[in-house]
Amino acid sequence: MKRTTSFFLGILMMAVLCNGCMVAESKYLTKVNEAQTLTDENTSLKKQITTLTEENASLKKQIETLTGQRDELDKILQAKTDDLSRSVAENRKKIADLEAENTKLKENLAQLKQKSQEVEAQSNTYKDLVQEMKSEVAKGEITITELKGKLTMDVVDKILFASGEAKVKKEGLAVLKRVVDVLKNVTDKNIRIEGHTDNVQIASSLSKVYPTNWELSAARALNVTKYLQEQGIDPKIISATAFGEYQPLADNGTPEGRAKNRRIAIILLPRD
Repeated sequence: MKRTTSFFLGILMMAVLCNGCMVAESKYLTKVNEAQTLTDENTSLKKQITTLTEENASLKKQIETLTGQRDELDKILQAKTDDLSRSVAENRKKIADLEAENTKLKENLAQLKQKSQEVEAQSNTYKDLVQEMKSEVAKGEITITELKGKLTMDVVDKILFASGEAKVKKEGLAVLKRVVDVLKNVTDKNIRIEGHTDNVQIASSLSKVYPTNWELSAARALNVTKYLQEQGIDPKIISATAFGEYQPLADNGTPEGRAKNRRIAIILLPRD
């Protein structure tokens, strides 16, 4: 009986011990598997890290390359911008210069047109005077010249004045009236009336009125000027001056020369 009991107890102990061994081994295998899994995961993560590190290095290199390219492009763009700015500035200056030149050309053209109109108007006045006074011109009593914008009509004294007189005679007024008919159309000139004489001294009978040829030439110029004003010529554009014997046209040593020097000059001058 005792042997039987001992046998069963031995068997029971062995069963208990075996069961404990199986439990320990199962836990061990589980831990081993977990460790292997962690090792595998760690290895995978290391590979990923290596891959990402390589990719990061590649990206850094690409960034450096792109940054360099960007900086180079920035330099090129800045150079192009500077060139464009200089080009724009140069073109603006050229445009300004051309505009200034164009303005100057327009002004010159306007001046030339005005000058052309003035020349044409003076030429017409010259032609009208020559036509109106052709009889006197043919006789040599009136000389009409045109030079450098100045038109001059020299009228010998004998058709305007009696000898030694300053008052315009009737026949002279008729001549001046024909001159006025032409001069009324002149609006862009000043008119200067000049009195001239020869060098013969004033006769004693007239010396109280005209002490010298200065006074005689001045009185004659003034009387012609007043008549032009009375006939409608604007007094603002008329002036009278006297030269006496000091601006002769011909030699005072001959009768013919003295006759030419005794004259009234009606001169059309450009306005200032």
